[in-house]
Parts: sequence; C-alpha cells; structure tokens
Amino acid sequence: MKTPFKSTIAGAVFGASLLVGGAANAVDWKMATPWGGGVLLEEMKRFAGKVKDATEGRVNITVFPAGTFGKALKVTDSVKSGVAQAGHNWMGYDWGIDKTTVVFGGYVGGLNEEEFFLWLYEAGGAKLWEQYRMEKFGVVSMPCGIFPAEIFLHSKKKVTNLEEYKGIKQRTAGAWAEVGGSLGATTVILPGTEVYPALERGVIDATEWSSPSINEPVGFHKIAKYIIFPSVHQPGATQECEFNKKAWDSLGERDQKAIRKTAELSVFRSWTNYAYKDLFAYRRMEKGGNTMLRLEQSFIDIAQKAGNDWADGVVKKEPNNKWFKKALNHQRQFQHDMSVYSKMRSAPGSRTAIGEVLK
Repeated sequence: MKTPFKSTIAGAVFGASLLVGGAANAVDWKMATPWGGGVLLEEMKRFAGKVKDATEGRVNITVFPAGTFGKALKVTDSVKSGVAQAGHNWMGYDWGIDKTTVVFGGYVGGLNEEEFFLWLYEAGGAKLWEQYRMEKFGVVSMPCGIFPAEIFLHSKKKVTNLEEYKGIKQRTAGAWAEVGGSLGATTVILPGTEVYPALERGVIDATEWSSPSINEPVGFHKIAKYIIFPSVHQPGATQECEFNKKAWDSLGERDQKAIRKTAELSVFRSWTNYAYKDLFAYRRMEKGGNTMLRLEQSFIDIAQKAGNDWADGVVKKEPNNKWFKKALNHQRQFQHDMSVYSKMRSAPGSRTAIGEVLK
C-alpha cells in the first residue's frame, strides 16, 4: 500500500505544479534595446517586472543597454537571430530595410499620440502592425508604448521658418532624414548614445529626440539653448516590444496573453507618465535660460506637404512594396475619419479662461 500512496502524493504535487505554471517551466530571456541608459531603459525594466508578475514568474526578462548584442539601431536583427529573445525598439529604426516601419513608428505625415491610441486599438492598426512585422521581418511584435509629442529641435541656432531651417546640421532618424533634407537641412542619423557628444562638439547644430521629460536628463537643453515646438517632424511615435518567433512559440497561451495585456497597459501608462512629466520639464527648461520657440505656421504647412509628398513618392518608387501602400492608406483613411474630431471638442490644454487655484 505504500507505493500507491507515494505515487498518489507525487502525482498530486506534479498536477499542482502544472496548475500554477511550474517554476520548472520558467524562461530567462534577454532584451536588446537601442537605449544607452536613461528613462527609456528604466521603463523597460519596469515592463520586465510587470511581465514577470503577470506570468507568475514564468517569464523573466533581463533588459540590456544599446550595443550589448549588436549595433544600437539593429535591435530587430538581434531578436530575429535569437541572440536576444526580446527587444524594445522604435520601429522606424528599421526604415532603411523597409520604409513601412515609419508609418507604424511615426513620421511627419502620421498620427499624433491621441490618434495613435484610436488607430491601434479601435481602427485595427495594432493587428496590421503585428501581421506586417511577422511577414516582413519574422518577429512577433506589438505596441508597448506611445511617446508624447516631441520637441522639434534642441538647437544652437534659432529656427522658426524655412529660411532659418535651411543649412541646419541636424540629428534625426526615420522619414525626416529625407524630408528634412528636402527642405534644405543636412540630416545625420545617430543612435541616442552619440547625440550629446555630437551636439557638444559642434558636429551637429541641432537634434530631435523625444519629449521634454525624456530629453531633460540627457541634458540637450544645457548646450542647445533654443527649444523649438511643435513636433511637426513626428507628431506622435510608438514603441514596440519584439519577440523571437521560436522563443514566443515556446510559451503557453496563458503567458502569451499575459504579455500582450501587459504591453497594452504599458502603451497607456507610458504616455500618461511622460505626458504629465512633460508639463513640469517644459517649465524647468524655460526657467533654466532656454528660449522656447514655436515654428511659424508657414513652416508647418510646408513640412506637412513635404511629408505627404515623400510618402506618395515612396509608393511610386517602390511599386512592389505592397505593405507601405497598405499601411499608408489604412492610416490615411483613419485620418480622414478623424477630421471631424476637432469639430466636436477642444484640444487638450487649449482652454484660455482658467480659473484661479483657490486657497
């Protein structure tokens, strides 16, 4: 009778381990990023912690800084090859391989951050995104963050119109590298780790990177005293989390769903976190001796038209790039649908009659 009793106990323990997922089934993944440090790297560490919690410890992700597994702007290569099982990225860094990436990642003719929310989760953009990344790059990808409106330029030179923009040596990435060049600037593509020293040494006159609260710790505002808005070069931008296909398929459906839900929540939390902190980072930069400038409407109009012309040109030059046209048309149809939105509401922060804070 002893043997059956022991077998019963062993079977019960084994069965219980299956119900809770079992530590024996845990995976340890490495995450590649294009970030040398700072708030974006810390954000991904928090994301990794939330994934661990959501999967009850079965998926443990260790986040590494840029350059650990390959070139900073080649995160997708690291993930696809399996050198890293996961990656955090701005999809537009792969634009040299396929320009469709900037439609999803954000570009001059694209969506602002609020529009991205609706396009991704109500208009079908997120599903299109995942299909595209798998078909063209062979990685499992999903949105896991939205950047708030960026600073157009941290600049050593005053820029408010087209004439002032011409001749500027600017660090950028994605579609603006071509669009900005067509408007007379000299554009240079650099990973984040190289931007500050290039600006400090005068290799570039100006840089775009991200929003005030993300840029502030880097210190661009300390050496480039003109801070210029709005982010016409990229009204909104997304972050993606990528996973190696083989590694992803090794997970159970329960853990895949947990990661997807964590990523979706991260999209919302990343934007609210940065957007709120931007309110105060802007004021600190303004009080810190910087000159805050707004682009003239004439420049905004020219830039937007140049963005549309650029996208139309890609369609003509790359007739076999079916995904670019498909994603572009999907997003443009959404933009036409969104055109009634301004008739129904005021823009956030646009109220002019604000009551005093009462004591």
